Amino acid sequence: MSTETDIEKLGYEQARDELAEVVRALEVGGLSLDDALALWERGERLAKHCERQLAGARDRVDAVLNEQSEPER
Repeated sequence: MSTETDIEKLGYEQARDELAEVVRALEVGGLSLDDALALWERGERLAKHCERQLAGARDRVDAVLNEQSEPER
């Protein structure tokens, strides 16, 4: 598995897809406790990365909408 730095390099779609794979692997089970915990921790990091990416996109959309709603001088 890659490191936290590697997660930061992932685009939203890549992180989302990997997170879906993590969830599937955890649902299937059959992992040792240590492996399951490591996978769960990675999933948490991926989820936070996705949340940050979505928040950034939301901020960009809000900025554009605010620019459009301001009266021109």
